[in-house]
Amino acid sequence: MEQEPEGSEDSEVSKLGFREPFRCPVDCLGLDFSTQQVKVVAVNGEMEMYYDSNVHFDSHLPEFRTVGGVHVQKDELTVTSPVLMWIQALDMLLENMKEDCFNFSSILAVSGAGQQHGSVYWKAGASQALANLSPDLPLHQQLKACFSLQDSPVWMDSSTTPQCRHLEAAVGGAQALSCLTGSRAYERFTGNQIAKVYQQNPEAYSQTERISLVSSFAASLFLGAYSPIDYSDGSGMNLLQIHDKIWSQACLNACAPHLEERLGQPVPTCAVVGTISPYFVQRYGFHPDCKVVAFTGDNPASLAGMQLKEGDIAVSLGTSDTLFVWLREAIPSLEGHVFCNPVDPQHYMALLCFKNGSLMREKIRDELASCSWKEFSKALQATEMGNGGNLGFYYDVMEITPEISGRYRFNADGYEVSAFPRDVEIRALVEGQFMAKRIHAERLGYRVTPRTKILATGGASRNSAILQVLADVFGATVYVTNTTNSACMGSAYRAFHGTFGADVPFSEVVRFAPHPRLAATPSPGAAEVYETLLPQYAKLEQRILSQIRGPPK
Repeated sequence: MEQEPEGSEDSEVSKLGFREPFRCPVDCLGLDFSTQQVKVVAVNGEMEMYYDSNVHFDSHLPEFRTVGGVHVQKDELTVTSPVLMWIQALDMLLENMKEDCFNFSSILAVSGAGQQHGSVYWKAGASQALANLSPDLPLHQQLKACFSLQDSPVWMDSSTTPQCRHLEAAVGGAQALSCLTGSRAYERFTGNQIAKVYQQNPEAYSQTERISLVSSFAASLFLGAYSPIDYSDGSGMNLLQIHDKIWSQACLNACAPHLEERLGQPVPTCAVVGTISPYFVQRYGFHPDCKVVAFTGDNPASLAGMQLKEGDIAVSLGTSDTLFVWLREAIPSLEGHVFCNPVDPQHYMALLCFKNGSLMREKIRDELASCSWKEFSKALQATEMGNGGNLGFYYDVMEITPEISGRYRFNADGYEVSAFPRDVEIRALVEGQFMAKRIHAERLGYRVTPRTKILATGGASRNSAILQVLADVFGATVYVTNTTNSACMGSAYRAFHGTFGADVPFSEVVRFAPHPRLAATPSPGAAEVYETLLPQYAKLEQRILSQIRGPPK
């Protein structure tokens, strides 16, 4: 790929009017319990990361026999992870830090992230075990009998379609559920997973005294007590009313009986949920006053790690592409997700996932550019903005947003054609991917403004030609960052935020964090080109969907 350009740092005047630099006199830890590993970073008061480590489930804990951190069951729909694997990985991570002579006593706040939607089922009596941990033994030896389900459903699970349909029917349909909770019913969302557990394993459900998300489960380990679910990660359950930030009684009742008492009451994402368990003080030397700030989901934590502000947008250009958008007002729809904002409780964030990301770009590169990103980039640069009106849709696997599979090409007159010339095909792919992202983000309430900044991450963010198309389509400047552990860094930043309280804006806390670098600015005339093309692209997308679905019955 082409090298990233040199950029300039973005600066901002303190909104709180601090005359002296606003520095933090403490260090913080940020953790991420992701699908494939547990990661940690330590960040000092200058917002500099000075330590990082990880434990990879498959390679470091082979006895659990996971592939990619999970077990895919015989039906190929049910996907779980062993709870004890996560705990043992934390034990291993902390022991590694101890061997590295890490100074735990300097850490005065801890926060973290967890893969979203996964659920952990604590057996009756587990709270006593958490409160009475012996510092002489690792966590996994003391907590192995504390779970009514040894294998937790995770976000890759797609086995709950009947429960999804039941939940939507119970509240008046998919759109009604989306307006209430921020998303229509999704198989991976926690409420539907809980409903399945209750229906198919009622004994395990009856033995459960607390249900945690992966994030609040991890926080509970550090707290030595059940940690509440935070607003932002709670938004990914199909259970939380995102406007009122309370559990929806209709949704709870549709999923399982006595569910609210098993969930506890949700809290703001910046809330300090307590001080660290004496176990960690005695075993590792943490300061006894070390605060535990509510853990949240990996996607909300990434928004914090990328330091998004109102009006900004983050585009992760990975195997699949993901869009994070900061929203002032929530407009939930049947596509994408709206969550409570992790760093500003008055605002929201939108999340859109696109399966056909880098894998689709790599496939077209291999087909048309001799497997060379350099040739791929040359083709982009050799074609004009707007591609002469030629538009393409490239979905080799069934897309999430929109629900389309296949390749579709349309010429400037709107007629479908079977092929484009090589360079036109490559630009049609990249332009089409970014036009789809902008169209679907705007349907969730996002609007480009003169102050909008795009933060690009992931493998394709190293390709300057691709980033130029992104800047042109969105009409906004594009920045890049070297941060690869955005969820971890976001967790550390949020730990700092929690120590100061909600009255201090998050943007003030991260003022001295490393800034992204400028990578691309919109080309002259881009706004006029795409002002015409975007509505055309949206209409063609609807035309394809109508062809797939057929005439209304």
